[in-house]
Amino acid sequence: MTTPTPACGWDQAVFRCGRCGTQHTATSEADYLKTVGAHGDAHAVWDRLNPIERSGIASILRTILAAPELAAELLALADRQPAGDVGQ
Repeated sequence: MTTPTPACGWDQAVFRCGRCGTQHTATSEADYLKTVGAHGDAHAVWDRLNPIERSGIASILRTILAAPELAAELLALADRQPAGDVGQ
């Protein structure tokens, strides 16, 4: 009688940030690496902002993430506007 060998691979992995305590679960190595990278990048950006900038970007992200169609339209506007154009 042969004992079945367990399959090697990912079931899931949990990432816990030592700085802010957030926790993310990934189901593949690629997702885990993507999650860790994105979280590290978020900390890097956040650390460069002053309190007023942090408040502003958080407000903007809440608005845009709640309305994906708004984000698409804002990007389309940005692509059509020449650099330095002031609300014309």
